[in-house]
Amino acid sequence: MIWKACSCNEKYFRFKYPLASSYKITMQSPGKSLKEALLCAQSEERLTVGVYESAKIMTEDPDSVSFCVLAMDEEFECDIALQIHFTLIQSFCFDNDISIVRVSDMQRMVEIVGDKAEQFEDAHCVLITNPADGSWEDPALEKLHLFCEESRRLNDWVPEISLPER
Repeated sequence: MIWKACSCNEKYFRFKYPLASSYKITMQSPGKSLKEALLCAQSEERLTVGVYESAKIMTEDPDSVSFCVLAMDEEFECDIALQIHFTLIQSFCFDNDISIVRVSDMQRMVEIVGDKAEQFEDAHCVLITNPADGSWEDPALEKLHLFCEESRRLNDWVPEISLPER
């Protein structure tokens, strides 16, 4: 439900969703937050790259997954098998309360998460897992979770994010 600009509803909305009032300020660039979250997870070895590798982790330990990124580019738009995998991954993420976004530039994603493009040939799905100790907070990832939550309220279940240029 989207509230109209009414002082009564606005107060309720701010009370029920206190971070929503700062949403526009914090999410001016979800692409930048995604890049920061990917780099942070990569430095802490919490990234899983690849459709099959991601599916394996989601099946074995879904509670360890914090965030999912699906990457697509024009070359693979007609790949029916990949689209089926994406549908299954999206469904799994929805069922397990895992935030999920889509990016349209897989090559840019590869540039961010990998040193060698060959190593990340299947970078269509990237997972960010939780740290083992559980004592970690990533502000960029928190912004992305808020962005996804707000997008779902607007019935955009898998929002698309543009990654920033170099």
